This record gives sequence, C-alpha cells and structure tokens, in this order.
Amino acid sequence: MTEQIDAGDGVGEVLARARAALGFTISDVALQLKFAPRQIEALEQERFELLPPGTFSRGMVRAYARLLKLDAEPLVQRIAGRVAVPDNANAVAAARRPIPITDSARRSNLVYAGLSLAVLGVIGAVLFEWQRERMQAARLDFVPAAQVPVTPVQALPQSEQQVASLNTVASPNTTPLTESNPVQTTTVPGAQRTADGKRRISMKFERESWVEIKDVGGKTLISQLNPAGSEQAVEGRPPFEVIIGNAQHVRLSYDDRPVDLAPHVKVEVARFTLE
Repeated sequence: MTEQIDAGDGVGEVLARARAALGFTISDVALQLKFAPRQIEALEQERFELLPPGTFSRGMVRAYARLLKLDAEPLVQRIAGRVAVPDNANAVAAARRPIPITDSARRSNLVYAGLSLAVLGVIGAVLFEWQRERMQAARLDFVPAAQVPVTPVQALPQSEQQVASLNTVASPNTTPLTESNPVQTTTVPGAQRTADGKRRISMKFERESWVEIKDVGGKTLISQLNPAGSEQAVEGRPPFEVIIGNAQHVRLSYDDRPVDLAPHVKVEVARFTLE
C-alpha cells in the first residue's frame, strides 16, 4: 500500500488523491479498468446514485483501489452502507405476481373470442359446402376402361320400347337427384318423333366420359364409360333423363340436331331432361 488511508477521508477523495500521486488521469484509469470516464468521475465524487447499485459499485471500488496499490477492503467496507444491494426476493415476488385483468379487458377478450368463433364458423360452412360438391363430383369419377366389366347385351326384339346400345354396363357411381341438384329440361327445336314415337340420341366423345340415359319408363338405355374418340347412339321414347360426366368434351345430337351441354354442366357433370 502506497498511501495511509485516513479514517476521516472519503472513499472518492482517497482514490482521487492516490491517482494524482501516481500521475494518472481519469482517462488513464478508465482505459485500464475498462470503465467509462464518467463512471470514474462519479466514483471520485461519491455520486453512487449515478452508478449501478450493489455488487457493481463495490467491485468498481475494489478494482480501482488495486490499480492504485491501495488496500481495497477498508474502502469497500466504507461504501457498504451507501450502496444498496438489490432485494432479489422482492424482485422474484414481483415477477410472479399475477397481472390484474380489468372487467373491460375481460369484455374485450370475450368480444374477440366471439368474433373469432364467428369467422371460424363461416370458414367451416364454406369448407363443408365445397367438400359436399367435391363428394358429389367424386361419385362420377372416371375409372380406366380395363377396370369396367363389359357385358354383351343380347339383341332385343323390335317390340321392345327401346333399343339399348351394345356393351352397356351398370354404373355404380350414379348420383341420386335431389332438390338441391334439379335436372333441367331441354327441348330441341325441329326434333320430331318417328312413327313409333322413338327418338335418337347420338354422342361423340373427345375425351373419356361416363354416360347414363334413361327413357320415359325409367329403363336404362346406356350406362357406361366411353373411351376418347368413340361414338354411341341410343333410341327410345322421351323424355330422357341424361347424366354425362366430363360433359365439356362430349358432342351430343338429338335426332341429328346438336344440343348445347354448357348450360347444364356443374362440376364437369351435365344433368338434364330431353323432351
């Protein structure tokens, strides 16, 4: 220790006097201790309120004293009562204290929750309707021709009401008609019945398409998957109930007069009645 510490001297005064005796400036001390010059000035002026409390201030005094070759412990003891030590227990208790929630905050939370539920409900309804449409369309999904059993149909007598096309199969994917999916009726101008009252429906398939046609008595004239590039024709007594999948790629004629399928198409499936 290079200097005798008088019990009546202040800590800042002792440190400033020792620094001056060694020829150090405040900047020299700050550079060596890695502190800011304003912190050294605050320490020498004993303005501890400008310094971090507790352990930091005591450590700063200890490091400064050792740099000046002074006995650090007496100086640290002198500032013990002036440097408050943070109450960790109180800090932890404050952090654990629940945040009070006012009635207005509760009401706001309830409003937000209600709006969120309403939005979710609307989204759920839209998704349900979309899924229902998808399921209806899926019932008319097309399957490869190799998977469709083909049953030859024996020639029917001329006395029968209808003449079914060959290679007719039953459709497992026919969608039942409901009030929400009504069938439109189409009348083709110029189409006239023959002497026996029969009409002819001709179809050309640009792409693979499922077709089901029933006559006035509900008898199935055709119900099968038709490959791309093929043609089919059936005769029977109207009105006919017609279901055509992939309808935008089918060309249909009624007694050699073309029929526009576009107004009847919904989710790639056309449903309508031919008079």
